Amino acid sequence: MKFILTLIVTAAVGVACAQKNKPQIGIVQDFKQDSLITASGYTCLVESISKCFSPKNVSDQQFEENLAQFKKLKTKIFAVNVFIPGELKLVGPDIKEADVLAYANKVLRRCSRANVTFVVFGSGGARRIPDGFDRTRAREQFVAISRKLADLARKHAVTIVLENLNSTETNFITTASEALSIVQEVNHPRFRLCVDIYHMLKEGEPASVIEKAKEYAVHCDIAEKEGRTPPGTKGDDFRPYLAALKKIGYSGKIILECRWENLSSQAKPAYDALQKQLDDVYRK
Repeated sequence: MKFILTLIVTAAVGVACAQKNKPQIGIVQDFKQDSLITASGYTCLVESISKCFSPKNVSDQQFEENLAQFKKLKTKIFAVNVFIPGELKLVGPDIKEADVLAYANKVLRRCSRANVTFVVFGSGGARRIPDGFDRTRAREQFVAISRKLADLARKHAVTIVLENLNSTETNFITTASEALSIVQEVNHPRFRLCVDIYHMLKEGEPASVIEKAKEYAVHCDIAEKEGRTPPGTKGDDFRPYLAALKKIGYSGKIILECRWENLSSQAKPAYDALQKQLDDVYRK
């Protein structure tokens, strides 16, 4: 009897620990939707650099006004995306490194002031390899400038997370596997991996790739494959990818980056649909 009770207690503790380690769910959305986002269950928010942080689009005065509003949010801005604008090339013959680094330094300084944890580094236009340009050379350029960006991120206590995109959006770093290899080559504590499950699905990339990213994956985006719809719309099964995250002990957030038809009616069902799949995986 004592042995059986021990087994029951051990199993209960195991389930409790798994639930405790289950990732929280966030959303990419306008911070002005804070009340709706909070009411729907989301625990963190991802905003756009170009809209809220970019010195190209946001004056110092406007940023100070934004910052005052950020501090009042119930669902805090955890990360930002749309890092380097397309006109600031990261690879190819027309790189203006000084301009890239000056721009990034201002963005990262503002992110630090807003207590942003991660800067998601997709920037498909900026990293697109020009036609006819040597891909090996482009990779060398990207790694070199990424190390310099990571040094800036360290100065501002922010972490850059490299995002895998898909081949309809750019022609460079279109798989999580390729993104991981670049993160490993950059080899910097402030340069880590964003696993984007939507892009993995678009490229037919298996969940097993995530299992190789244990030391590097710190952020995750998700949406359904067709139309980038919210979870629960078409019924995509994310469980293999969520199970891979669980296997590597992933402790970051999972962020819905979707195309919404009506946020007010879709936000809560999408949250519930993904939470259901997380529960299925993490209760095992």
